[in-house]
Amino acid sequence: MDPLVILLCLLPLYPGLAAATPSCPQNVNISGGGTFTLSQGWAPGSLLTYSCPLGYYPSPASRLCKSNGQWQTSGARSLKKAVCRSVRCPAPASFENGIYTPRLGSYSVGSNLSFECEDGFTLRGSPVRQCRPNGMWDGETTVCDNGAGHCPNPGTSVGAVRTGSHFDLGDKVIYRCSSSLVLTGSKERECQEDGVWSGTEPICRQPYSYDFPEDVAPALGSSLSHLLGATNPTQKKNENLGRKIQIQRSGHLNLYLLLDASQSVTEDDFQIFKESAAIMVDRLFSFEIKVSVAIITFASKPKVIMSVLNENSQDVTEVISSLENINYKDHENGTGTNTYEALNSVYIMMNNQMQRFGMKTVAWQEIRHAIILLTDGKSNMGGSPKPAINNIKEILNIKQKRNDYLDIYAIGVGKLDVDWRELNELGSKKDGERHAFILQDSQALHQVFEHMLDVSQLTDTICGVGNMSANASDQERTPWHVTIKPKSLETCRGTLISDQWVLTAAHCFRNAEELTLWRVFVGDPNSEWGKDFRIEKLVKSPGFDVFAKKDQGIPEFYGDDIALLKLAQKVKMSTHARPICLPCTVEANLALRRPQGSTCQDHENELLNKLSVPAHFVALNGNKLNVNLKTGSEWTSCAQVVSQDKTTFPNLTDFREVVTDQFLCSGTQEDDNPCKGESGGAVFLERRYRFFQVGLVSWGLYNPCLKSDKNSRKKAPRGRIPPPRDFHLSLFRLQPWLREHLQGVLKFLPL
Repeated sequence: MDPLVILLCLLPLYPGLAAATPSCPQNVNISGGGTFTLSQGWAPGSLLTYSCPLGYYPSPASRLCKSNGQWQTSGARSLKKAVCRSVRCPAPASFENGIYTPRLGSYSVGSNLSFECEDGFTLRGSPVRQCRPNGMWDGETTVCDNGAGHCPNPGTSVGAVRTGSHFDLGDKVIYRCSSSLVLTGSKERECQEDGVWSGTEPICRQPYSYDFPEDVAPALGSSLSHLLGATNPTQKKNENLGRKIQIQRSGHLNLYLLLDASQSVTEDDFQIFKESAAIMVDRLFSFEIKVSVAIITFASKPKVIMSVLNENSQDVTEVISSLENINYKDHENGTGTNTYEALNSVYIMMNNQMQRFGMKTVAWQEIRHAIILLTDGKSNMGGSPKPAINNIKEILNIKQKRNDYLDIYAIGVGKLDVDWRELNELGSKKDGERHAFILQDSQALHQVFEHMLDVSQLTDTICGVGNMSANASDQERTPWHVTIKPKSLETCRGTLISDQWVLTAAHCFRNAEELTLWRVFVGDPNSEWGKDFRIEKLVKSPGFDVFAKKDQGIPEFYGDDIALLKLAQKVKMSTHARPICLPCTVEANLALRRPQGSTCQDHENELLNKLSVPAHFVALNGNKLNVNLKTGSEWTSCAQVVSQDKTTFPNLTDFREVVTDQFLCSGTQEDDNPCKGESGGAVFLERRYRFFQVGLVSWGLYNPCLKSDKNSRKKAPRGRIPPPRDFHLSLFRLQPWLREHLQGVLKFLPL
């Protein structure tokens, strides 16, 4: 008999002969509408991660398939059935000098907490707070204060207990959390000479809670401080709720990206880490600053992918390419998490750089360092990461006056089962700031990162910087957008192109005899972030004459419809007031990351590189609306419908008499149409996280705003004759005039 047949016959009698691969049971469904993902199928070493609908959390959060084919649940002896539980917000453990209602053990999503103060005490913070789907209360910590101390009453966040009731200089308060809540922020705070409490406000949170981007942004930067500053009990001034990563062209920033690739982080989550890091790097390099990026992945051991000592660390293409090529499986043989060694590799890198420059040199001492740790915080080997952080602080000489030179951000991104305590331990503790948080995806981190970048410290003005996050205000998204108004009427819009010059349409100033009565509003018109400017000088193109072709039966002609305004004062740059990039300038060339020898024609080829180019303009209400600029053969078919407008141009035989090659054309398909009062505003597009003005709104065949209501726009009816079309002065065609009047203001490239 064939030996193979004999062996096959014996296998049922001797099961040990079979090299069976163990796999974990598949009865792991989660009740309550949840789902799960597996990192390596049902094989040993696979991590099963549960997720639940908004307002619910998984219990347990994850399971690990062990080598014996059994599931292990973190922290649990027996395998309990997985379930999606309702998120609850914690109850106040105490509330001094006032009362709160209703008094419950915990609160369901959507529930409200109301606070009132006793006589003689003033309420600061939020009088009513709502429980949100992430297990966190909205608003600010409520405090009843009589103003008796050197520092304001620091209050007690919901779920926390405070020891210490004196608030004079040098007094300390200590916090702890009740029941199973986790404390994030500073356990101990001290009343300082400037009347501000040291450290970060302690928050008691559910272990399963996470952060919404709008919570994190104010904690990291001052861009939303005008919304929160008046109610924040830990700050006397509302200008700096948190300090951002400083962007300074004169200095140098080292950014250290540490990506956790250990087994408790799935490959999908690691991919989110990579995407998040790439977004950060691309955005950071868009500021044209001196930045070096280090990339380190780690599990039981760190792997340096890119060092700040490498010349390529200052090349955005090389850095992003290195990020994209990182392989999660590099660490599959060492699956533990050694955060200490990861941070220690940063320390070694710093030490090597210091040796290269010399400890006492300005070149070394003026480098700012930001460490961004993307992790789930579950270090299980190598001991506490704290000694590595202490070594880093020592080598950078971090003292009170040099606090700005180091920031450590500990960030969980994705649906991770996160160790809040360690994350809190790793992040920097600075007055009024938070450096540790958990976000649900890379888009949320992008929103936060936008607010982390502080461009106000730039030594010279940088063009085309808009806040690109979802929770930015309209004016932060388009900070170059200005309103031009004679007396009290708002008639036109314009664009900030430097700290003192505005570009707009000439037809706005047909009747500009009383220029002293005109004002240009720069910044946010709905808040303190805006200011009126007088006009020192108006420069209109001499070629503009709206009645130039009246004798040819063309009642209005908008060729050369361009004007410049010089403001009486320089504009102070901020997140709400910054110039846009004009193509064909050195500033725009830097923003496009083009070589030095580039020409104006190169810019036109790059920016208007399709037959239909997506672009934007700003509406009366501040919203960014969309158009498609037509070029080449599509320009002709877009523009020639002017001939169908027999009411305005009854005797027109050649549409080019009205629509010259100075104009860009839009208004086809689903394009938005500008309103009458939006003339002069920028037509702009985005490249490499920067914004470039290619045209300005001039005239059109259809006005969608027939009412005075800024929020009311009406689409043109289908089949309308003529179809809606809009025409925008091309800045590429007006180059000679722009160069004549802006020489010395902007640096122009060869045509």
